[in-house]
This record gives sequence, structure tokens and C-alpha cells, in this order.
Amino acid sequence: MSFATVPDLILEPMVRNALLEDLGSYGDITTRTVVAQDVTYTAQINAREDAIVSGMQIAQIAFKLVDPTLTVTTHKTDGSLCSAGDALMTIEGSARSILSAERVALNFAGRLTGIATMTAGFVAETKGTKTKVTCTRKTTPGLRIVEKLAVLHGGGSNHRFSLSDAIMIKDNHIAAAGGVRAALEAVKTNASHMMAVEIEVDRLDQLEEVLEVGGASVVLFDNMDNDALRKAVSMVDGHMTTEASGNVVRNRIASISATGVDYISSGALTHSSPTVDLGLDF
Repeated sequence: MSFATVPDLILEPMVRNALLEDLGSYGDITTRTVVAQDVTYTAQINAREDAIVSGMQIAQIAFKLVDPTLTVTTHKTDGSLCSAGDALMTIEGSARSILSAERVALNFAGRLTGIATMTAGFVAETKGTKTKVTCTRKTTPGLRIVEKLAVLHGGGSNHRFSLSDAIMIKDNHIAAAGGVRAALEAVKTNASHMMAVEIEVDRLDQLEEVLEVGGASVVLFDNMDNDALRKAVSMVDGHMTTEASGNVVRNRIASISATGVDYISSGALTHSSPTVDLGLDF
């Protein structure tokens, strides 16, 4: 499967910041001390376990920012399946440069591969249904774009990237606005016609009010059990896009998707995925 890529120019600042954090005020003193300047080497990033690969674009940027003369060859592209022992990337050139970029490249690649792999596991549970798995804004500060890319690499879909992407009326907005009706009427009055609108409900009587008032194109069912979800989907009857969220763990995905919801959103994809073990071997 091929994926649209984000230009390196957009990703470079976060990689540069990570490298500056790691190199500190005086650079990689260990490598400069013990490795001669003229030593060259060939190194590989290898998978220690089966996974869905993500972060190869980031890893390449890390090596190239440290030393543009390095030759980087990607063997497993983002979104591809790898097995334990597979070579994901080969880096050739200055040993000093490879060692100085190693940890940042592996930190990104291991983290993002973990997200992609966990996402793929969630997506597998929806097989045979129309339901799509999507992420949330519960991402690592500063790393949202690459974590959401990793969700795509795992076969998931993306929710909004920022507060400015869409109007999403959650429970606290409803409370502050004075209720479901007041919130939706304010949207009708104040929002651009170009802006998508989603509203969160946790009770069927709230859903009844949403359907009566109108003004939203997506409704999120928050922390509803499966019986309530089935009733909610029936009430919507295809007139809005439906999303289930809250207490979404892998062993519930199949039963939630069976209720007929269009999307299942889970913060766990980006805040609770384990890092996949990748290593750089000389």
C-alpha cells in the first residue's frame, strides 16, 4: 500500500529539535573521542520483532540532517509489514555521523512503528464491517503529525489535527453553552458554511435533541454500551456520520463495529502503544 507523504521540510524542524536535544551543547563527545574522523561504516536498522513499519522517513531525515553525505537506503517503506530480523534501512558513510544520529532515528522509528502496529491490530478487529478506526488529539506534544501518520501506516484514519480543523462540540462545550440546543443554534448562527460540525452525546435523549435541532453532520457516542450504540445508530438512520468513543480497547472493537457505527476513535493508539524494538547494527 502506498501513502501520501508529508514533505521533509515540514518534518525537519521536529527532527532537528530532537537532534539538538540529544547532542547537547558540545555534540557527541563519546563518538568524537573514540572514533577516528576518517572511519566509514555500513549500518542497518533491523527489526527485532514482527511489526508494521513507520518512521522510516523520519529516520532518514535524522541521518541526513547530521550528515548530508550519508547514503541512506530504505528497504521497508512506511506502512509495510516486517518480520523479526528484517533489515529496514541501510546507512553508509561516516561512522561518527551514523552514531550521532542513531538514537534519535531509533526513538522515532520505534515509537511510530509501535503506533502503526497497534493500529493494525485494532483495524483487524473490524474485518467484515464498514467501521473505520481513527485516532484522537491525545498525542505527544510536538509530535502529532508523525503520530497521526503512523496511524495511517497501520491502516487507520485520522481525526482532526488541531482545534482549528473542525467544530467539535464536546460535553464541556455543551455545559458552557447551556445545552445541546443552545450549542447547535450557536453553530448555525456563527459558524462558516465550510466548517464541518461534530457533536458528542452520551445519552439517547441528547441524540434525540441533536436530530431535532440539526446543524451537525457527525455525532460522537461517548462511553455508550453496545446496546445503546445499536439504538443510536438506528435513530440516526444514515442521516449523520456516527462515531463511537470511550473505553475503546482491542477486545471491544469487534463488538462495537458490529453495532454499525461508521468510526471508532481511540486515544490509546497514540498514548498507549508500546514501542517496537528496533536496533541499529554495525
